[in-house]
Formats: sequence, structure tokens, C-alpha cells
Amino acid sequence: MSVVSKGSKQRNRVVISGYYGFSNLGDEAVLYSILRVLRHSVPELEVTVLSNEPRNTARDYGVHAVDRWNMREVAGAVRRADLLISGGGSLLQDVTGLQSLMYYLGVIWLARFFRRPVMYYAQGIGPVTTKAGRRLVGLTTQRVQAVTVRDAESLQDLQAMGVRRPVEVTADPVLGLRPGDIDLSVGAEILRRHDIQVGSGVVGVSVRPLPGPPIWEMELAKACDRLARAGRTIVFLPMQSPADLVASREVAAAMRESRTIISTKLSVPQMISLVGNLDLLVGMRLHALIFAAVCGVPPVGIAYDPKVERFLSRLGLAPAGKPAEIESQALAQQAETYLSNKEQLVDDMARKLEDLQQAAAYTAELVRKLVPGVERLKG
Repeated sequence: MSVVSKGSKQRNRVVISGYYGFSNLGDEAVLYSILRVLRHSVPELEVTVLSNEPRNTARDYGVHAVDRWNMREVAGAVRRADLLISGGGSLLQDVTGLQSLMYYLGVIWLARFFRRPVMYYAQGIGPVTTKAGRRLVGLTTQRVQAVTVRDAESLQDLQAMGVRRPVEVTADPVLGLRPGDIDLSVGAEILRRHDIQVGSGVVGVSVRPLPGPPIWEMELAKACDRLARAGRTIVFLPMQSPADLVASREVAAAMRESRTIISTKLSVPQMISLVGNLDLLVGMRLHALIFAAVCGVPPVGIAYDPKVERFLSRLGLAPAGKPAEIESQALAQQAETYLSNKEQLVDDMARKLEDLQQAAAYTAELVRKLVPGVERLKG
């Protein structure tokens, strides 16, 4: 099923491939941010998104959208495109299965079959653990027209897979957002509807399900109880429905103190605005932590995946630890330390964010440079 939004009259065609249409606010925020900056720097673009829910994607973002699982529609969109953008997000990894990696590489190979240029858009590379996966990522990356990654570790991963072509380190697209882009009144109203007063020491908690024993859930629940007894208001913010909502309820159920779960499904702007009204965020989801940083809210990260630690290191922050390492007293103490030193921490974070915001904007500028020269780049 191909879905087209109304009123599109752009000239150059770009297809965006990513983990879109799966009700994951992190990945949806990546798409939201890419489109926002592309419309500013390359306003004539006609964008088609490969989506799991093409109708919703077309409606929510004002783009063309096709069913990512319908290979005939995907092939048609790619064949008509002037450029394939692969990303952003952590697409080239096999920890969720080799099948996922093969899908995203397959879309890239399809573009190369049609002799269309391909750009990696601030990709987070890895982990790629299988021998076949590493070889395929290396070979594929050598044959695309432009490669940008969101952190230095992704560059190192590609080099370890045999990539010798130029690769530019930019930044996650969501880091291109600025506080002035965010209407904080929206999030404040959501909190008020849940009887939560803005500025009352509101601590947001973003968790996701993980395999294995739920020891980390118990320790996180104890840490939240400590914070609640210290006068903080605990609010769970599911980033993906229904998986994160289930995980949030499990942690909340293990708590003894009062807490709130925002169970309503929110849009990307609503969630960013909500995070912007917090005093602190304790998060596992990468983009929950990025939302916090962009909004000037101190992020305490639980590094369930290397990408969390990579991001925090770019801000000069250390994670609270991996899930198996979480200890309630230490986690609560880190949170209280961040709250006590919030002004200085936010100032330091803002200085580092300025470079990341410029890097995120540069990725879109590279698209602008690629599109007019597509005839020269094909082949």
C-alpha cells in the first residue's frame, strides 16, 4: 500500500529507510528531526518514507509513505528516487537478529541495483557480532556515495569491518533540535492532567524490556523509592508502546512509594515537551536521554546498549552502569547529585551540545550537496 500526503509539489525525490512506523518514539523522533532540517535546507525535496504503518507516517509527517514490507512498492519508490537515505538510528546491527540487518542492507543493494546514490544518515553502527554480518556491512559501506555516523565509535566499528572509504562523524539527528523548537506548555499541560506540578522535583523514568532476570527492575524500583522519599515526583515515560508500558508497570509495581505512569500514547513533539518539563531523567532509551539533553534536563543513563554510553560520553557524562550493575543507593545518589548541581551541569552540557547541533545540521547539508549532483554520482 502506497500512501501520499496532499499538496506535495517538490522536484527532487528522496527515499528514507529506517525503523519507522513501529510506535517507537525514539526512531520517530529521528524521522521528525531529519524531515525538519531537510525542509529547511532542501525545501524542494519530495520525500518518501519506508514505513511499517504508511498511512500514519504520511498523515503525521506530510510525506509520501510506502509499506516497507511490500517489495514491489519499495522497489518502485527507490527506482524513482534521486537518492536513498539509510538512517538514522541503529539500523546496521545484528543483536536483534541477522534478518533485521539483511533488510536494511537489502534496501541499499536495491538502490545500487537501480544505480541510485546512497547516503548513510548519522547511522549508529553495531553491534554487528556475526562474521557474515560484519563482512556484508563492510562490503556494502564501501559501495555507497556518502557515509555519516553519529559517533566516533561507529566509525571505529566500520574501520574494524574493513571500511577504508571516507566516513564523517556527525551527530544523531535529534540533537539538531534546539530549546526554541519546543513548546513546553504542551508537556506542562500533560503533567497537570496527571496532577503533577511542574518544578516540583519531577524525575522522569524511561525503561525498556530486557531479556534475563529482572534484578535491575528491583534495584531501579528501590532507587525510585529513595528519590520519592526525598520529595521527588516519579513519572514513568514509555517511549515505545506497548513494550515500554509493560516494563514501566513492572518497575512501578515493585515500588512502595507513589508514582505515575503516562500511559497515553504521545506524539514526538508531545514527548519532547513533556521531558522538557522534568527536573531530571533516568533513562535506558537513548532518545529519551537525547530529549533530556536537548531540553536542558540532566540525564542519568542506564547503559543497556553501547549507544547509550557513547552518547553520554559526548556530553562528558558517565552512565549509572549497565542494567546488571545497577545498585539502588548509588543510582539514587547520582540522581540527587545531578539535581543539586543542575545549573552547572546544564551549562556544561549546553556547551558540548552546540557542537553536536552543528554536526547534526551538517548531515542535512550533505544531502543538499548530493541531490543536485545525482547524475554525476550514479554508477
